[in-house]
Amino acid sequence: AISACEKGSQWRAALSISNMMAERKIGKDKISYSATISSFEKSNKWQLALCFFKDMAGSKISPDAVSFNACISACEKDGQWQFALRNLALMWNSLLAPDRITYNAGISACEK
Repeated sequence: AISACEKGSQWRAALSISNMMAERKIGKDKISYSATISSFEKSNKWQLALCFFKDMAGSKISPDAVSFNACISACEKDGQWQFALRNLALMWNSLLAPDRITYNAGISACEK
């Protein structure tokens, strides 16, 4: 359901579903976190993307390339180059290999 919200740029619905999962003690996984972060990215809600990304890392679920890319892209879309590059550095420190999407978002954030 969250993935459908992401594809439709329905960040409020994705957030609502995520909150319902927490209320009902349904564990979130990488897919639900990444889809929620992507919904924020597609809706230019970079602050929410960062908050969810931090929540993901704090919940003992290791972010993957998809979640890093969504978070970096969310920062890039609003010209938040400092946050985009900070997350790129976090990705390197976590020993995940950045890909073309990661680098393009980082470079684009610095252009804005």
